[in-house]
Amino acid sequence: MRSTARLAAAAILAAAALTLTACSSGSGSSSSGSSDSGSMSSSTPSASKMDPAADLVGPGCAAYAKQVPSGAGSVSGMAEDPVATAASNNPLLTTLVAAVSGKLNPQVNLVDTLNGGDFTVFAPVDDAFKKIDPATIDTLKTDAGTATLTSILTYHVVPGQLSPSEIDGTHKTVEGSDVTVSGSGDSMKVNDANVICGGVKTANATVYLIDSVLMPPAK
Repeated sequence: MRSTARLAAAAILAAAALTLTACSSGSGSSSSGSSDSGSMSSSTPSASKMDPAADLVGPGCAAYAKQVPSGAGSVSGMAEDPVATAASNNPLLTTLVAAVSGKLNPQVNLVDTLNGGDFTVFAPVDDAFKKIDPATIDTLKTDAGTATLTSILTYHVVPGQLSPSEIDGTHKTVEGSDVTVSGSGDSMKVNDANVICGGVKTANATVYLIDSVLMPPAK
């Protein structure tokens, strides 16, 4: 009888051990599955990196892409660099780059400022500067024109990155005055300037190429 009881107890213990082992194994599989799922989830953002051209708006985007299809000055290339550096590689923005980098006026260099924060930049293309009287440009090159040039350039910059879906409305610029964006798609304006191609991404900014230089209101 005692022998039989011992055998029965041993059988019960063995069954319990098997049950615990099975539960432990099932729990491990569930944990492993959860871990695999988490691993896949964490890799998703890099796998689906946003297309730099996804938010582009404006009637001149196709022409821009055709003129600068690849390289550091293209839409995809500009996305890799901070805004002042990215602009310096764009053949449409040579005059603006000269103005912000101290080449137009040695007293005005905004490269570090522009590369050092998050901004929305309204960037006049080279043809936009051709609309300004050459005598006025010459004045901006002098010490007397330093404050005016700084005011004009910072009037083209808004703190924070604003996508085309967020840009409509009035925004305070770094200069301190307001700028108004109206319209959408291929009919977007910044004050009275037309957006040629907007929503161009850089590493720290969203850029809107415009066809005229914005002038801050007199104070």
